[in-house]
Amino acid sequence: MSTLCEVTIDDSGLPTPTPEIEQERKVAIFDLLEDNSFALPQDGAPDGPYKLDLSIRERRLVFELDTENGQRAAEFHLSLGPFRQVVKDYFQICESYFDAVKKLPPSQIETIDMARRGIHNEGARVLEERLEGKAEIDNDTARRLFTLICVLHFGG
Repeated sequence: MSTLCEVTIDDSGLPTPTPEIEQERKVAIFDLLEDNSFALPQDGAPDGPYKLDLSIRERRLVFELDTENGQRAAEFHLSLGPFRQVVKDYFQICESYFDAVKKLPPSQIETIDMARRGIHNEGARVLEERLEGKAEIDNDTARRLFTLICVLHFGG
């Protein structure tokens, strides 16, 4: 299976991210580049590895994929609608988690963290469904890409 070799986020026109959001973005990109699985199943699509540029344009999530040598491999636009509720839920549970870390005992923090991971998994599942027929990704790649969608959604 092919991989992503470079990931950029086009956040032009979006508000400046908070330090926490910026850190989430850096960690997600680092983790994604360390280990990912991303293939284009269409006949005639060039083989990877791919460079991914992720953006929001006209209220749509845009994946632009080029080969390592700059040849356009694919571009697809996804509606943000299916992501809205899960992104909102994810940000709310993350706020609860960050607040809990400051003042609650470990057992309560663990419960909130389990809920956070559950919502994150749901977001990854939605992404995998939306990419069906466009890109083949594994669950870890879907989870990391969902984090980047949340970062973009923060400003969008």
